[in-house]
This record gives sequence, structure tokens and C-alpha cells, in this order.
Amino acid sequence: MASGASNRAPAADAAGISDAAGEPGLEPGLPTTTTVALKIAVVGPLGVGKTTFVTSVSDIAPLTTEEPMSGPAPAGAPPTKTTTTVAMDFGRISLDDRVVLYLFGTPGQERFWFLWDGLVEGALGAIVLVDVRRLEESFDVLERLEDRGVPFVVAANCFPDAPLYPVEDLRAAMDLPLSVPVVLCDARERSSCRDVLLDLSTYLLALTHPEPGVTPNTIR
Repeated sequence: MASGASNRAPAADAAGISDAAGEPGLEPGLPTTTTVALKIAVVGPLGVGKTTFVTSVSDIAPLTTEEPMSGPAPAGAPPTKTTTTVAMDFGRISLDDRVVLYLFGTPGQERFWFLWDGLVEGALGAIVLVDVRRLEESFDVLERLEDRGVPFVVAANCFPDAPLYPVEDLRAAMDLPLSVPVVLCDARERSSCRDVLLDLSTYLLALTHPEPGVTPNTIR
């Protein structure tokens, strides 16, 4: 986890945030007691709810880069999808007076994936949002995180017209090991998004402080 010794944070640097002294570091306007900024990436294919997730859980009005789509929605995307993230989504959560959490939502369209490296680099972990009706579109996203060694949890966004599957069926369909948490969520609900973040935090703590004989897995 990030150290409070220097006020530097990968999330703040990636967003071009400077502290009051003008050096890369913590965001202006944060309490003077804030010493640690932690970065989480919210990833997934087009139309799975990344912007909705960041907007729902952020303490501040999020930065979004939604633009009208230049053509029809790609195959598999919701028919009502008319906008797309072209750069990133950015939100912030204050965990206490000392620690803030920065959320970076990645673009879903593959032609914007060149932005991934900067958005995912330095992240403690990632939340992979998936749509159970088109799980195959998430395979490339999962592979990219695995190649980068970024720990992640998978959150199936429960769209109103989507079927509900047991998480173990979803795990099998995505060929995920037992150690990777798979959870259900509603990206429109702040409490549901918060629970996913707690699941990721628990998983990251289990990875860094494993208990003998215990698999770092949280399933609900």
C-alpha cells in the first residue's frame, strides 16, 4: 500500500494532480490531514456500467468523458447505448481524514485501449464489471489484467433484464481460479458498489497477509 511519507500517489500522478506546493501529489482541496491516496481501476468492455459504477460511489461529482457514439452500438452492446467513454472516468472516495481512494474507469471500446497502461499502472487492484449476457467480451479484459499482474475481483452487474446465475457458474464460464472473488452488484446503487470495493479490499489484504490454509476468496 502507498506510504504516507511523501504524499505521492500513482492515481494523483496519472490524473495530473498537484498538491498545494505545485508538485505532483495529492489533490488540491483535500483535508490537510490527508497523506495517502490509493488507486483502483474499474475496467470492462463497452456498456457494462463502468461510468455508472464510478458515478454511484464517488463522493465528488465525477469526471467523465462520455461522448456520443459515431455509429451504431457494437454487436452485443445494449441497444440503448448511445454514448461511450473516450478517455476515462474519475471519482474519489474519502475513507477517513487521512486516506482517499481514487477510482479510474477505463474506456470500453477496444480502439481506446491504448489508454489502459496509464490508467491501470500503479493500481492496487481492479474491479472487472461484466454483463452475464455477453461474458465472452470480458475475456480480453481479464487477460490484460493477468498479463500485468493486477489483482482483481469480478463483479457481475445485475441489469434488470439479465438472468441471474450462481457465482460459481459465472466463475466456471470465465475459467477463473477459486482465489478470484466473483460477486453480484448493481452499479446504480452506491451501497452495492461500496460492497464490491470492500470485497476487493478484503481480497487484497488476504493476498498481502495470507492466513495459513485459507484461500483469499470472498463470494457472496
